[in-house]
Amino acid sequence: MSSQEHPHSYIKWWMYKSTTDHVLQVARYFLPHRFKRSFTITFFEEPMAGGFAGGGNGGAEYEGKVTTFVIMTCLVAATGGLLFGYDIGISGGVTSMDEFLLKFFPNVYHKEKALKEGGNQYCKFDDHMLQLFTSSLYLAALVASFAASITTKAFGRKISMLIGGLIFLVGGVLNGAAMNLVMLIIGRLPLGVGIGYANQSVPVYLSEMAPPKLRGALNVCFQMAVTIGIFIANLVNYGTSHMKKNGWRVSLVLAVVPAIIMTVGAVFLPDTPNSLIDRGQKEKAKTMLQKIRGTNNVDNEFEDLIIASDMSKQQLTGINVIMFYAPVLFKTLGFGDGAALMTAVITGLVNVFATLISIFTVDRFGRRVLFIIGGLIMIVWQVVVGAIIASVFGMNGQGTFSKGLGNGTVGLICIYVAAFAWSWGPLGWLVPSEVFPMEIRSAGQSITVSVNMFFTFVIGQLFLTMLCNMKFGLFFFFVGFVVIMTQFILFFLPETKGIPIEEVNRIRKNHWFWKKYMPVDDIHV
Repeated sequence: MSSQEHPHSYIKWWMYKSTTDHVLQVARYFLPHRFKRSFTITFFEEPMAGGFAGGGNGGAEYEGKVTTFVIMTCLVAATGGLLFGYDIGISGGVTSMDEFLLKFFPNVYHKEKALKEGGNQYCKFDDHMLQLFTSSLYLAALVASFAASITTKAFGRKISMLIGGLIFLVGGVLNGAAMNLVMLIIGRLPLGVGIGYANQSVPVYLSEMAPPKLRGALNVCFQMAVTIGIFIANLVNYGTSHMKKNGWRVSLVLAVVPAIIMTVGAVFLPDTPNSLIDRGQKEKAKTMLQKIRGTNNVDNEFEDLIIASDMSKQQLTGINVIMFYAPVLFKTLGFGDGAALMTAVITGLVNVFATLISIFTVDRFGRRVLFIIGGLIMIVWQVVVGAIIASVFGMNGQGTFSKGLGNGTVGLICIYVAAFAWSWGPLGWLVPSEVFPMEIRSAGQSITVSVNMFFTFVIGQLFLTMLCNMKFGLFFFFVGFVVIMTQFILFFLPETKGIPIEEVNRIRKNHWFWKKYMPVDDIHV
């Protein structure tokens, strides 16, 4: 009996209901041509015309093309990263401004001025309330990510982006109008909620809208928006630091700009086909899939999405130190106020351009290569910079960087930022958004965001204290984590390049470790 005598939908229904290896073996003979690579057996000689070819791992082939509509949609959605990036850059900058410190953290201001003549440079900014200003946002983002998961699942990805933009806007206004420390900290909380919603929904949205062969590049656009936000914030801080009064207010209140961009963009964004199917709007989902793929022949991909939906109804790198404490770190190394902010601008610019490397290479060379190369560079960098700081400040924190050594250290920091920007920065959002099956994708991304925000909160709250107590050893502390992370990628992360998002579970079936936990009757494999 030929495969053509069996309707495509019936074969998939049969596989879906099957629970034994025997039925799966028999089903091989009735599968349509596009699944032949998944089972490593070729029954047909003529390839399908056109379509999205899977990557080296062999994904299913769907007919379609890369449309202008889907590119523009993903670029608009990716602007959600501006919220996260702007806050990372802006919070570190204002904490190095004398006017801001004098108003909200006078003890830090006076201690920092006294230490300019000598003393322990490691401890000049050690203050728990100053650290709470930075870290409180990430604690709010951690909690909000779980609420965002429920919202994203029930109402769609674009609604979560809209909510995140509106709440972030409120936080920007409150921070800019802060009159005391309590109001300043309270204003940070809605900023964190907005970031929690954006970071949970945007990567999922991008992974679901993008065609398989461009999913990596389009998803990395989120991280590109983060780096652009950091760079813009560094420029703003450098400009407002020269204002005679209230420069810090201008820096903080301008957070409403990326919030407005994301909110307005979310209004005009379409829902993803996956989200529409998940909410029972199958006709709209098929129409949207046809629009983003640029063809009416989307039956195969649409049926895969339907099955994935049916199944769901049954079922620490140290980079944060550089990004949001960059000006403070540079002042600790002996740079003046203006030089510290300008150096932060330079590292921010390196961050932007290095992220472009990831956009152009992630779908060509894969995720694992970028992760491993970036991790190795970061390990070497932290050892070298830790040794340099040890040679200058020693254990007592007393010493001065020469101009040449200071500039050399800035250059090394730029190398570190670049390595992170093409690897762990963007891929840390991309891979989690594409490896979860549909039934847990929203919840999985929430866990990713919450864990990220938790460790960011811990680092933000404790970094200056750790620097004071661990001194140059803090850099070696972070080395240990990067070593562990890089080894995890080497041994446990399967390559997801070019695999259709509804089939990513299949790659685990061939992985030496994860295959032990994959049921033989999993419809995804």
